[in-house]
Amino acid sequence: MSKTRLAIPHNVIVLVADGQKALLLRNKGDDKFVNLCVERVLSDDNPMTHQLGADRPGRTFKRAATNSRSAVEAADWHDIEKHRFARHAIAVLEEVIGAQNAGSVILVAPPRVLVDLRHGLRRKPSPRVIAEVAKDLTKRPIGEIERYLGSIADPAV
Repeated sequence: MSKTRLAIPHNVIVLVADGQKALLLRNKGDDKFVNLCVERVLSDDNPMTHQLGADRPGRTFKRAATNSRSAVEAADWHDIEKHRFARHAIAVLEEVIGAQNAGSVILVAPPRVLVDLRHGLRRKPSPRVIAEVAKDLTKRPIGEIERYLGSIADPAV
C-alpha cells in the first residue's frame, strides 16, 4: 500500500501559525512543484503572564452561612492573547481570500492553535480547508516548509 502525498494545488493558501506568528503563503507552483510565496506575515508581541500582571487569584464565598471560601484560578493572560491572535489570523486569512479569490486553505499549526483556527473558520462563508497539519513550522524557512508539506501523507487518503 503506497501513501499518497499531500497535494498542494496551485493558488492554495497555506496558513502556518502559532500563538504569536502567522505566515500566509500562496502556492505559485503546482501540486508537483510547490512554490510557496509569502502573502502576509503577522506577528504579535505577547509577553509572558508574569510580565503582564502579578495579581493574586481571587476568592469566592460558597455559602454565606458557613463562611467557607474557595480560590479562583488566576487568568493566564499569555494564553488568552494566543487565542485572540488566532482569531486575528483567521480574519486576515479571510480578507486575503476575499481579495484574491482563492477558495482553498491548508492549515498548519500546533494542535491547540489548530483548534482556535478551526473555530474561527466556522463562520459563513468560510474557505474550504483541504488539509490540516498539526505541527509548528512558523520558525522554519519557506523551503523547509515546502519540503515538509511535500513529504507528508495526505490525511484524506
